[in-house]
Amino acid sequence: MLSYRHAFHAGNHADVLKHFILCQLIEHLKKKEKPFTVIDTHAGAGLYALDAGHATKLSEYEGGIARVMANIADAPAAVAEAFAPYLECVRELNPARPSDAPDAPPRAYPGSPWIAYRLLRGEDRLRLFELHSTDVGLLGENFREAHPQVIVTRGDGFAGLKASLPPPSRRGLALIDPSYELRDDYPKVLAAIEDALRRFADGVYAVWIPRLPRRDAQQLPDRLKRIAGKWLHVALNVRAPGEGMIGSDMFILNPPWTLAATLREALPWLCKTLAQDAGASFTLEENS
Repeated sequence: MLSYRHAFHAGNHADVLKHFILCQLIEHLKKKEKPFTVIDTHAGAGLYALDAGHATKLSEYEGGIARVMANIADAPAAVAEAFAPYLECVRELNPARPSDAPDAPPRAYPGSPWIAYRLLRGEDRLRLFELHSTDVGLLGENFREAHPQVIVTRGDGFAGLKASLPPPSRRGLALIDPSYELRDDYPKVLAAIEDALRRFADGVYAVWIPRLPRRDAQQLPDRLKRIAGKWLHVALNVRAPGEGMIGSDMFILNPPWTLAATLREALPWLCKTLAQDAGASFTLEENS
């Protein structure tokens, strides 16, 4: 049974890395006039409260988005500029109140569906897939006014990706970020990318991977490298190796040529800002 609920982890360090890169990819696609489609294979609920409900159980956002918002004013100018589209999506959900300090932590957080939606132009499209019965209901409610630009489908995201490629505009981005709660998510990701590249070789594919002390997680980036042409691999550890998730990877196939340079500027600051101990580190590698 599918039990994973992203609300427990909303706004954590993995979300920060994933959503910052998602914004960079969408902003790059917008540089051309031709419309494009964004596909989110594991969309979740789309929007999350941070001051009530599930997020308060772990308060992981305190080590993620809250730290970024509290420290961005002191970031180098190039880093602040790169983070601007992402942080604007967060601030839109967190208008200042008279009692708020400038660095007050956020009370709500946008998931990847909401971030993509806020960045799209009117001619662009968003396809959202979610299998969890509760979350897909919340997702549909959050986007009830956005049809037909946004289509919400209850179903398996891997099958949804296959059915959605190639997109009508022949320009597109797919975010593939299962919970990896199920062991077969790892081979499913690899198979989905292999199939996607056959159907739509020029698409941009962004794969999120948790950094866990298990072989499947550690081997997936290298397996993706073997089937990809152009790729960019980002790894961010917020603490030294140990039990549980110490960080996350983003593996991007057919990345925009500007992304590596942006990440070289941003990752040192992001790693320092999100570090939980002296073992925090990052890796950036590419094949262009």
